[in-house]
Amino acid sequence: MADLTAPLAADRTTDVGGVRIDELAAGAGRLKRVIYPPGWRWTTDMAPVTGTALCQHAHAGFLAQGHLVAEYADGCRVDQVAPCFVLLAPGHDAWVVGPEPAVLVQYDCGAETAERLGLPTAHVH
Repeated sequence: MADLTAPLAADRTTDVGGVRIDELAAGAGRLKRVIYPPGWRWTTDMAPVTGTALCQHAHAGFLAQGHLVAEYADGCRVDQVAPCFVLLAPGHDAWVVGPEPAVLVQYDCGAETAERLGLPTAHVH
């Protein structure tokens, strides 16, 4: 099987809060490969960077490797094990479960992701 964390030719590669993000411009948005290392958690690793208690970004993509759990403020949890599609509304914590990195491939329109993709702007049941 191919190494899903191997370097890619990308327009931009950044490391933030322990996460590696490879981006390629795609129309009005970006294709992104996000590599979350084992032990990574939003509230521990990203909250200090963003200044928000929870992730305020929508995610629409495909979990190609690994295991992620997302939890909303109301306690609702979404357990995601690759391979699976991922749709998350803003307002969640998330963390990697297990010993391997989680690799998420997503389409992203920055702060306008939820609106542009017609996704909820907040978690609903």
